[in-house]
Amino acid sequence: MITGRATLIAHIGYPTDTFASSSLCNPWLDRNGFDAAVIPMSARAEGYPDLFRALFTLTNLRGALVTMPHKVTTMELVDEISPAAAIAGATNAVVKREDGSLLADQFDGAGFVRALAHKGFDCAGKRVMIVGTGGVGSAIAASLAAEGVGGISLVNRHAESAEELSKRLRAHYPHVDTRPGTRDSRGLDLIVNATSLGVRAGDPLPLDLDGVESTTFVADAVNKPELTPFLVEAQRRGCRIQAGRDMLLEMVPAYLAFFGFEGASVEDFVRDR
Repeated sequence: MITGRATLIAHIGYPTDTFASSSLCNPWLDRNGFDAAVIPMSARAEGYPDLFRALFTLTNLRGALVTMPHKVTTMELVDEISPAAAIAGATNAVVKREDGSLLADQFDGAGFVRALAHKGFDCAGKRVMIVGTGGVGSAIAASLAAEGVGGISLVNRHAESAEELSKRLRAHYPHVDTRPGTRDSRGLDLIVNATSLGVRAGDPLPLDLDGVESTTFVADAVNKPELTPFLVEAQRRGCRIQAGRDMLLEMVPAYLAFFGFEGASVEDFVRDR
């Protein structure tokens, strides 16, 4: 039962997303003695700003997880935006701080770099290529820059999108060599597919891996199938890989810590699935 909990976290968005989050977080909160719960809420875009403001008048609401279609709108409803959210142009979590102000953050990239660290990949000084500069690619780029990678090459079929992301990254992380790049996969430490290519059968690979070295780490943000054709090809070439599911699972303990519930690890949620 979730009634009577002292602390609430709203999860606002599509029903499938919100119920999945509560089914992961609430058992962990119970096991670890936290008097708190994630409450799933399905809300339409129309009227959402009024709903958001009303929810945050609740004195026991710690924050909100935000999924589509509210990630961009929410940015206009908070007091402060993290660098990751500013670079991505969207948020997926808002916390109410002790002074009552609202901070919006973005955790797609945080989940991605946590998963890399879990696999023993050290981001410091690494040469990175990201294919796809939309919301997910932007969030991943922001978190990699925050981790101190040496350089980020941005690849997109629309060159202006890569250039705009490069400008946003340089504004927050001027020490990272960030620029639009080519599709040359040679000499890289990490290659990330942040496009949707691989979701549908028959999709082309997002990048030709002919020149990739076996020492290159290859990651995909696509969640299903877990092992995409891109990752299969990378494995065939001897590369270490990271699947989109790894990123998603690592977001859960990052979210909980953001709301003040420390101590979760990804193993807790793998067990619960």
